[in-house]
Amino acid sequence: MSADAPPPLPNHSAPPVTKEPSLTKAPPAGKLFPCANCGAKVEFDPRTRSLKCPYCGHETKIDHTDRTVEERDFNEYAGKLVKGNVRGIAGRSTQVRCTGCGAMVLLEDKVVTDKCPFCGTHLENKPEAVERMLPPESLIPFRLDLRAARESFDKWLKSLWFAPTKLKLLALLGQLNAVYLPYWTYDAMTYTRYRGMRGDDYTDTETYTERDAQGNMVTRTRTVVRTRWYPVSGEVQHFFDDVLVCGSKSVPPHLIDGLAPWKTAELEPFQDEFLAGLKTERYAIDLKQGLVIAKQLMEPVIMDLIRDDIGGDHQQIEMTDTRYLGVTFKHCLLPVWIANYRYHEKLFQILINGRTGKVSGERPYSFWKIFSLVAAIILVVGLIITVVMTLQKGDGSSAPAPARPVPQRRVALRDAPSRRRPKAREAEWRSTWARG
Repeated sequence: MSADAPPPLPNHSAPPVTKEPSLTKAPPAGKLFPCANCGAKVEFDPRTRSLKCPYCGHETKIDHTDRTVEERDFNEYAGKLVKGNVRGIAGRSTQVRCTGCGAMVLLEDKVVTDKCPFCGTHLENKPEAVERMLPPESLIPFRLDLRAARESFDKWLKSLWFAPTKLKLLALLGQLNAVYLPYWTYDAMTYTRYRGMRGDDYTDTETYTERDAQGNMVTRTRTVVRTRWYPVSGEVQHFFDDVLVCGSKSVPPHLIDGLAPWKTAELEPFQDEFLAGLKTERYAIDLKQGLVIAKQLMEPVIMDLIRDDIGGDHQQIEMTDTRYLGVTFKHCLLPVWIANYRYHEKLFQILINGRTGKVSGERPYSFWKIFSLVAAIILVVGLIITVVMTLQKGDGSSAPAPARPVPQRRVALRDAPSRRRPKAREAEWRSTWARG
């Protein structure tokens, strides 16, 4: 073959070669991927525990991690906060404060505007960098998807009387937001010294005097219960495990309490994939403030333990001194579905436990529904009274009317001379005298 001859044609009979994907550089751990099928943004699917594309339905399973949920030393991390040696959540490096309710919403990177999940206010395009925030290290993933949350919401709505019609449209319109609320859990070994009084009841016979039925003073006896008091002092020791404190101020505390109980045993090591497509709030109650609240929650338990330790029928606690040793904590995220609703310029919030479906919510009352019910009751009562009165008038068996008195027959003067009038008798006498 000469040098100027063209190269031989390729042999198309050879089978094509399919090569495996080649990874030149691995992404950082926890990086959320777009959909591998269409490139759209994926979301966490509670039913399948996977990242699911809302457009093409492609799913990517979330691998279980071998990491365990760890307790962190309170004093160590409190020092880190002072030094500023903390970081936020990977992939959510900016935050925006809601001008409506004050919630600090953590935004996903490359997302600059959104709506507040707590009050529906449009978040202003003024994101700021997340600083001095302890990242969550555990969470309880959502178990209820939007459909299941709607079912729980509908069941709660059906139990309400006089709820406005617009409120019942919330579930139909899909105005439910999946949000991870920040929580702290605290563990502590407590040693409480106390001083108080123990009261033991005993019976005694008492003599007293009183007047009897005849008015005489008599002496009688009766049995009375008295209490004998004596001083008691001692110490109670108790370990508190996973005392939950909500780190959010965007939801009223009584609604937060209504979501309990939470099973902290279901906490899993934090993975960014669980947050895909969902909103998260930065804690407004920090680590130290949370411990103060946790101690307030521990105090009633300690008081009950002291009363049990004192014993007797009555107890008086005069002094307590509690030491909290070995304090540890966890910063975790718990799943909540939130619906916010404005009625007559007032904000109402409905919360649904994203794990159990328990509903805790505020509800307005419809004035017109209450008015209509009252008007209907008055109308029915009026109709019943009218029917009863009509039946009484038309019923012949009703009580007869009293008989009218029969007028007495007037007697002529000639039939009863003694009853003549004086003038008639005088005229008759004069007529007789004239004829005589």
